[in-house]
Amino acid sequence: MLVDSPPEAPPEATTAPPPGAPRRRRLTRSVGLAASVVLLAAVTVLGIVVGAKQIPLDQVWHGLFHYSGSDTDVVIRDVRLPRTLLGVLVGAALGLAGTVMQALTRNPLADPGVLGINAGASAAVVTAISFFGVTSLTGYVWFAFLGAAVVNVAVYVLGGTRGATPVRLALAGTALTAVLTGYLNAVNLLDNAALDKMRFWTVGSLATATMPNVIRIAPFLAVGALLALLLARPLNALALGDDQARALGTGLLRTRVLAMLAITLLCGGATAVCGPIVYVGLMVPHAVRALTGPDMRWILPYSAVLSPVLLLGADVLGRVVARPGELQAGIVTAVIGGPVFIYLVRRRRMAQL
Repeated sequence: MLVDSPPEAPPEATTAPPPGAPRRRRLTRSVGLAASVVLLAAVTVLGIVVGAKQIPLDQVWHGLFHYSGSDTDVVIRDVRLPRTLLGVLVGAALGLAGTVMQALTRNPLADPGVLGINAGASAAVVTAISFFGVTSLTGYVWFAFLGAAVVNVAVYVLGGTRGATPVRLALAGTALTAVLTGYLNAVNLLDNAALDKMRFWTVGSLATATMPNVIRIAPFLAVGALLALLLARPLNALALGDDQARALGTGLLRTRVLAMLAITLLCGGATAVCGPIVYVGLMVPHAVRALTGPDMRWILPYSAVLSPVLLLGADVLGRVVARPGELQAGIVTAVIGGPVFIYLVRRRRMAQL
């Protein structure tokens, strides 16, 4: 007996995006990016105006544009201005580094602090100070680059290279961070002369910023930022998988090497000048993706603009809540970022169940 086959289901209707939707999306992203730049400008002004010592706006203006050498002018021009400029540079560097790391490893939990890159740079800097007598930024910045590069490669290798998963990479970074922290503590116990420097690189701070150091570190961070922004299209292709990226003509080895070079310049330079500051490169890209979607051509510029907003905001908050003293920016970002990191881990676990 023949049984009639069931009628074929009609093909699903494909709904094309309404006309003009891509243009409206680009316009929305452009307006959002412009608003982010305005927000960064406002926080930058706040970083110069607000501090442990209250200074009227007219005196702030005088210190910036009519410098006379008074105590107030010195605070504005020689303390708060370099500190704020350094916050902008380091914030952008950490945001770009975290974004590139997340795209390169396909690990949404990647961050220079979580994966131990900052710890590697810190360990190398303290080694330079304690064992080689290096005391200037131009000397130990190269050690910071070396430490960041070594840990960058080590985490990727320990995580399983191509088979690396977010959990394995996070565990590798945590293990290396624990080892490097033990090494830093040992150096601290053996060399009292490095104690002050150790405090600085343990917590991360903008408080010791000087204009010469800002000028010295700016070229390294600028090269790393430019390299990260130029990798937007290859990283978009890499997100589709190695086979698809290769079919689109993306050089996988070249993209990975250049991405790791950008991460090394950005993390090593930022850590050399202000110590390890964690979670900035983790939190901002996650918030940005809610606005831009997965396109790295938009995520990278947004992260470069909004990450300094977070870091400067943390620095200003640290100055205000502990007057007349202050909390280091690294402590504030850790307090904010810790719960965010736990939330992201729990959300990923629930999504996998």
